[in-house]
Amino acid sequence: MLKNKTSNRKKIVTVFFLCLIVFMLLMGRLVYLMVFHSEYYTEKAQQLHERERSIKAARGRIIDANGTVIADNRTVCTISVIHSQIKEPDKIVEVLSKELDLTEEYVRKRVEKYSSIERIKSNVDKEIGDIIRSYNLEGVKVDEDYKRYYPYGALASKVLGFTGGDNQGIIGLEVKYEDYLKGTEGTILTVTDARGVEIDEAGEERIEPVAGNDLYISLDMNIQSYATQLAKQVMETKEAERVSIIVMNPQNGEIMAMVDVPEFDLNNPYELPESVDPEMISAEEKQELLNSIWRNGCISDTYEPGSTFKVITAAAGLEEGVVTVNDNFSCPGYIMVEDRRIRCHKTTGHGAENFVQATMNSCNPVFITVGMRLGVDNYYKYFQKFGLMKKTGVDLPGEAGTIMHKKENMKAVELATVSFGQSFQISPLQLATTVSSIVNGGNRVTPHLAVMTSDREGNNTKKFSYQVQKGIVSRETSETMQMILEQVVAEGSGSNGYVENARVGGKTATSQTLPRGTGRYIASFVGFAPADDPQVLALTIIHNPKGVYYGGQVAAPVVRQLFENILPYLGEMDYN
Repeated sequence: MLKNKTSNRKKIVTVFFLCLIVFMLLMGRLVYLMVFHSEYYTEKAQQLHERERSIKAARGRIIDANGTVIADNRTVCTISVIHSQIKEPDKIVEVLSKELDLTEEYVRKRVEKYSSIERIKSNVDKEIGDIIRSYNLEGVKVDEDYKRYYPYGALASKVLGFTGGDNQGIIGLEVKYEDYLKGTEGTILTVTDARGVEIDEAGEERIEPVAGNDLYISLDMNIQSYATQLAKQVMETKEAERVSIIVMNPQNGEIMAMVDVPEFDLNNPYELPESVDPEMISAEEKQELLNSIWRNGCISDTYEPGSTFKVITAAAGLEEGVVTVNDNFSCPGYIMVEDRRIRCHKTTGHGAENFVQATMNSCNPVFITVGMRLGVDNYYKYFQKFGLMKKTGVDLPGEAGTIMHKKENMKAVELATVSFGQSFQISPLQLATTVSSIVNGGNRVTPHLAVMTSDREGNNTKKFSYQVQKGIVSRETSETMQMILEQVVAEGSGSNGYVENARVGGKTATSQTLPRGTGRYIASFVGFAPADDPQVLALTIIHNPKGVYYGGQVAAPVVRQLFENILPYLGEMDYN
């Protein structure tokens, strides 16, 4: 019996010490948590009683070359409900469905949802937000934020781009410079009790948002507006499918205007054409249609440039020394390349002519001859040297690259057709940039729009710089091309681009769209002024004009009218 009592005592002592050890471990853990991790768990506890709502930052504005704001912000509201604070759910459903033009079913589903905060609708006009706020409905939050607003509607829509519901850039400059424009969101912190009800005495803590930087660009809305008017006019009179106009400074690559009509309303970018019934197309078809509407053909589409590309062939031939301005040729109306007869646009031939006259006449056989003198290796060398085998580097998304024969596949016939601008494709901006670089003294420029950014106090935060490749042709070759192309406008095929009291150089083109034989053409003209010191270059491309479709008769007059208006505006007219 004594033995049993001793055994029981040992068990009791063992249990006691085990309990003591467990207690000491728990106390040690408690001390560890309360002393060494107190800040961490205090923060966690506080987070359980805090509710966070974001405050959108004002997006940076986009400002044109004259200081005109062309992308701005409007104050809008986000309407939300906090389930734990709602006392009159039926009234809230009634008010919000009426004021926000939503179904009661939609609103009730969100009002009755158990969540810390439930968004009902964003981008609500401030006037409506103020009305909802005046009801003083407990559990309804009206937070002010920003919505993008474009004062000029559709003007420059494919350049500027637009933002989505979260105020994030979708296309164009808006997405390209998102990191500069977006700013930093702020927050509103409120304290709640265990039931999730806000404690009035605790107030709220605000972390103010930081506005995005303003983006200053080279686009001039006066030039953009007039170029757009001309594009719409020729599109209507010639029943064309599309018209593109690029205006740029050939000396530094700054883009003054970029038009690709038809364009779309930036304040309503998801609107479909009236001819399309949204109920009759799938979501995928709708998105494809919108993508085509938003697509900027000046940079994202390629085409056969036709005779405007003779500027490149001429420059390469002069630079390589395989042709001079005094070289004489004879055009019978065609030229034989291997077993293929390639016609001149003048089938009866131009007869005897020197190289300057051949360029004025846009004579295919002469340019094929220059291409043959260059040979495939040299032609490819200049194609690459001029920058045609890579993208221009323009600061817009979606730029297309050149579609060109592989060197090993480029035989005599391919070389002949490339020499006068056929059997390959480039983008309109690539052509404008390459011609600019040939006539500006020989420096390959990077076309661009962004100039600098600044904060809301006007302090410059970033000045953009762009690559320039010097010496793609010599100054002598560049000056020779200026002289030849001025003659094309003064007395040759580009005479409809002539502007009184101005020295204009340029080149016309008429090319067929693929597949050939469909009767569809592209008329174009590239012009620059003053011819001896180019400060402005314009390229006009008219897709499938009805009736007369020759570039010299359809496209050259567009550039002439453009120059007649913008050269005095830019101070580039010579009245002496």
